[in-house]
Amino acid sequence: MLGGAGWFPFVLLGVGLFFTIYLKFPQIRFFKHAWLVVTGKFDHAGDPGDTTHFRALTTALSGTVGTGNISGVAFAIFLGGPAALFWMWATAFLGMTTKFVEVTLSHKYRVKTEDGTMAGGPMYYMDRRLNMKWLAVAFAVATVISSFGTGNLPQSNGIASSLEATFGVDPLLVGSVLGILLALVILGGIKRIAAVTAKVVPLMAVIYLIGALAVIFANLENIGPSFMAVIGDAFTGSAAAGGFLGASLAYAFNRGVNRGLFSNEAGQGSAPIAHAAAKTKEPASEGMVSLLEPFIDTILICTITGLVILSSGVWKEKHENVFDRSDMLFIEGAYEETNEDDVAQLYALVNERVDSQVKPFTGTISVVNGVAVSEGFTLINARSIAEDVKYSFGGDDPFTGSLKIENGKPIKDNLIVSGKSLVHSAPLTTIAFTRGYFGEYGQYIVSIGLMLFAFSTAIAWSYYGDRAMTYLFGPKSVMPYRVIYVAGFVWASFSDTTLVWALSAVAIVVMTLPNLFGIMLLSKEMKQTVNEYWKKYGK
Repeated sequence: MLGGAGWFPFVLLGVGLFFTIYLKFPQIRFFKHAWLVVTGKFDHAGDPGDTTHFRALTTALSGTVGTGNISGVAFAIFLGGPAALFWMWATAFLGMTTKFVEVTLSHKYRVKTEDGTMAGGPMYYMDRRLNMKWLAVAFAVATVISSFGTGNLPQSNGIASSLEATFGVDPLLVGSVLGILLALVILGGIKRIAAVTAKVVPLMAVIYLIGALAVIFANLENIGPSFMAVIGDAFTGSAAAGGFLGASLAYAFNRGVNRGLFSNEAGQGSAPIAHAAAKTKEPASEGMVSLLEPFIDTILICTITGLVILSSGVWKEKHENVFDRSDMLFIEGAYEETNEDDVAQLYALVNERVDSQVKPFTGTISVVNGVAVSEGFTLINARSIAEDVKYSFGGDDPFTGSLKIENGKPIKDNLIVSGKSLVHSAPLTTIAFTRGYFGEYGQYIVSIGLMLFAFSTAIAWSYYGDRAMTYLFGPKSVMPYRVIYVAGFVWASFSDTTLVWALSAVAIVVMTLPNLFGIMLLSKEMKQTVNEYWKKYGK
């Protein structure tokens, strides 16, 4: 995941800040012009390329507008409170410039391949302009890996899990049907991909917006306070942030920045691959189009999700749920949320402070009819003290016996623990969508949104991967890649993709760092390219 290392977000933000100042705030100066370019105002008949500005934009957006806009925002607010949303805005603002730069330079050095289609992306400027073929190859390989680890396997798994939980549909059936649809789209190349995303992206945005507004208007009196909390907590911190146990200012900053960067992918080098297909002779014009991506993805869509969660109040409530092993921690001693000293100690624990005195529990817990009867421990789940906890080993039959806990975790992996606690990610957004005019039906909007968002992400990343394969092995390698891509999508619907996520986290860094390094080396050329364009078309 982006931001896995503590220094990584600062590198991304630093590059964005540098270009924002160096190019005199292009995200503000060129914002209106960018919309005019998207509408085709500056198009010329016969311009080289495979698709329009609008379709290139929707293809790139389909890669960035994904499950992160639904679950990622919820996770950021869960971890960092309202302030996390503010820092997502900040990263999007700087990311608009980074995206503008990487797309302009990548588009400038795109090529026409043997099959007549355009191919572009950071690997081409690394090779053709910087003469660093080794770096270009590393980037292309990382892109192929990321296409599976980011855009394919986790998306399929997420769709299948969501539809199984909401509608009870068999994951293999979901994967098979969507796999066929995916094949029909991506086997047609960029023109069919762009045509589909031009319809899917606006459709999924409208569906999601209707559901979100139903919650926002139902809780209209909370919108003002929600905005105040977002801005106020960003600079002062709040003991209320991040749920009952709180989140520090630094924690909110880290989580907001990480999720913002992960959501809009500015600097990663993926979006320039889609934009390279746009019909234009002016690289900067497509750069203008691309600066709208972080604005739409993060400042608009992520903000709407954030307001739904904050205005509904669900992020501070405990809900009945099955506890995930990674969220659970058994700790020594009895703690209560009504005790200020207890809360202070738990605050240090969940914010990973070095002065935390809380110790993980190791020992045996006695359970009768699913309820713990022994004392001397507290169960923390999802940054909150768990309530009404039940233990079982499958089915509805409660467990009776002894449970061994070692270093805060149960020894047996098949233990099912449920009860009331805070929730996060997609389940939190799902609950929030039920607090509007649609009531319980709001959860289906989230399920449909997840499916459309994730499926469109898989479509976009298939194109990123096939352009990387084209660079590495030529056009003949594209069809085998697409076949494997579709097969992987079906397989992931019923399989564990944890390992692929871990591999993808490394691949994303291998994509991002060379790309940032390259655009910094070409900063003067970028400025000259933009100035020349603005002399021709600036208004």
